[in-house]
Amino acid sequence: SSGINAEWPLRPGARVECQSYRLTVEDPVSMSYIARHIASVKQHFTQRPGLRPFGLSTLIVGFDYDGSAHLFQTDPSGTYHEWKANAIGRSGKTVSEFLEKHYTDEIAKSDEACIKLTVRALLEVVQSGGKNIELAIMKKGQPLEILDTKTVEKLVAETKKKKVPTATLR
Repeated sequence: SSGINAEWPLRPGARVECQSYRLTVEDPVSMSYIARHIASVKQHFTQRPGLRPFGLSTLIVGFDYDGSAHLFQTDPSGTYHEWKANAIGRSGKTVSEFLEKHYTDEIAKSDEACIKLTVRALLEVVQSGGKNIELAIMKKGQPLEILDTKTVEKLVAETKKKKVPTATLR
């Protein structure tokens, strides 16, 4: 989420909903179900008088029980969308447009290619290099891995080396 502290109250409710679903249906919750649930909670807070609405979009990433990865975006209005790649927050539109142009299903098959594409996309809007970039990698059945600063700086340096300036293309 592009405002993790403001969206924090959604987490416990989402966990309880997942547990309730599992007890009721006897199947694990799907990513689309939990994205729909979070979007409906946000919409409820937006329309109910006396409640402070959630004012931020949220990216929800995870895996369904069959191992398929999903990325959903929920908005305060209660809408939700599934994406293959997306960005939110300041300059999110620029990053999203970059991802639309350069993302392919072939890239998605390689962890290394995905990470490099992510770094390239972020460098479109971050001028100060790797010190303002944080990367996390999520893999099925493994804990979330947050890359350390040295690894991110190395990826940024490699990406900047390979980047061809537009002036030389003319």
